[in-house]
Amino acid sequence: MIGKIAALAAAFALAPTCVSAQLRPLEPVQWRLFEGRSTIAADIGGARLLDQRASLAGTTGDLWEAGNFSFAWRTGRVVLEAAGTAQRYFRETGTFDAPYPDVEPSDDGRRHDSGDYRLSTTVRLTPASFPFAGVVRFGTRLPTTDNTTGLDRDALDFFATVGTIASRGSFAFGGEAGLGIHSTREERFEQDDLLLYSLRAEYRTRFVTPSFAVLGQKHGTTHSAIRGVENLGELRAGLRFGSEAWLRAEVVKGYETFSPSSGVIVTAGLIR
Repeated sequence: MIGKIAALAAAFALAPTCVSAQLRPLEPVQWRLFEGRSTIAADIGGARLLDQRASLAGTTGDLWEAGNFSFAWRTGRVVLEAAGTAQRYFRETGTFDAPYPDVEPSDDGRRHDSGDYRLSTTVRLTPASFPFAGVVRFGTRLPTTDNTTGLDRDALDFFATVGTIASRGSFAFGGEAGLGIHSTREERFEQDDLLLYSLRAEYRTRFVTPSFAVLGQKHGTTHSAIRGVENLGELRAGLRFGSEAWLRAEVVKGYETFSPSSGVIVTAGLIR
């Protein structure tokens, strides 16, 4: 078993992946795959986020995400996931700083770029007989973006988290925390180490599942925030309709300066 996990981890570490800059926090682990006998989960959707700051462009605006997707497959104790955002469309509504030196101005106030793509591996550490699941997740996010657009960093990131998943009757809870090693655009600080975190709770009924989540990232106290990898934080309240095939709508409220003031995320998916 250990050899199998090591082989899968090596394959993911060497596989080509893509990453976002830090417009959005890391999404939580695919925790439902560690419950029951499901082996495949997939979803697709989109989002509209208001008053989002694009750090490198130095502008504030409304962000549309088109083609948010995730595909995850469980084999034994291991979940392999490919996820990301196909396209991002940004309409500027204001400025808060000068653009980064190689960011080009937008004549019509609109910016468009590829979004976040990532691969990750999640391993269950606890036996199935335990009343909770302890997991470890690690992965990479590689650049597919254009530095001149100013929405993302064309840079490599790595993340690793540990978490737990538990359910009591109709209630389900999940949380994780860990390290994000994020490359920067600064010559003096080529990378920054950030705390990544997420908490999620659901109340499951036959047809409708309300949920609440908090997720984000936090830089250390030894220095001020580095441009492009600032603190992020979001509260999300949602409703999921259906179980194996489902539709979910979430309201977003940002509580960090570089997170959106508000927004909506709509996702459709299935789990088998």
